[in-house]
Amino acid sequence: MTAENAPLPRFQVHRRDPSNVNWNQATWIEDFQFPWEATPPPSTKFCAQWSHDSLHFCFRCVDKDLVLGEGETLKERVLGSDRVEVFFAPDLTLDPYYAFEISPRGEALAYRAKHYRQFDWEWSCPELKVEAQVEAQTYSVQGTLPMSVLRDLNILKPGATEFYAGVFRAEFSHKPDGSIHSGWMPWVNPQTERPDFHVPSAFGVFELVG
Repeated sequence: MTAENAPLPRFQVHRRDPSNVNWNQATWIEDFQFPWEATPPPSTKFCAQWSHDSLHFCFRCVDKDLVLGEGETLKERVLGSDRVEVFFAPDLTLDPYYAFEISPRGEALAYRAKHYRQFDWEWSCPELKVEAQVEAQTYSVQGTLPMSVLRDLNILKPGATEFYAGVFRAEFSHKPDGSIHSGWMPWVNPQTERPDFHVPSAFGVFELVG
C-alpha cells in the first residue's frame, strides 16, 4: 500500500453528558511533532468529546517562551501569537474548509477557505465558544461548537458519524536577536516540503462514538 492510498489517521471522539465533560478521563492525541525541523517538540495534547448538541475540544500546551502578537485587529493578534488550530472540511477537495485559530488569550480567528489558500476573512462563526488559560509555562484552550454548525456546513453529513478534521499547533519562540521563530506542529504529518496545514494530506478523520 502506498502513502497516497493509505488509510487516514483516525481519532475517536467519545460521547459525554454535556454537564460532565471530564478532560481528565479523556483519550488524548499527544504525538504532535515538528516535521520540518530537528527540534524536540514541546508537550501538546488535544482531545474532543461530543454531546447531542455540541462538539467540545481541549488543547493543553507546554510553552516556556510564550509569544503573544500585538496589533489593532484580532487577525493580527492571533496570527502573531502562539496558537492552536482546528480545521474542518466536508471532503478532501477542501472546497471549502473551515478554520479556527485560537491564541492563549482566548481570541479566536475563524475563516472559510478554498484550496489552495483562498481565504475568506469575512466569514465568521459566532456560535464558537472559547475559554483559555495561561499558567506557569503552559496554556490551555477549550472550545465548544454546536453540532448544528457542523451539519449546516455539511461537515457532518446526514446519518454520518465521522468527518474530516485537522488539528495543529503554531509554536512560536523568541530568537536571540529578538525576532520570532515560527514552528509548526500537526497531528497528521502532511509530508509537504515546506510547512503547510492547508492541504488535504494534513487532515484525518474524527469518528463520533458512544
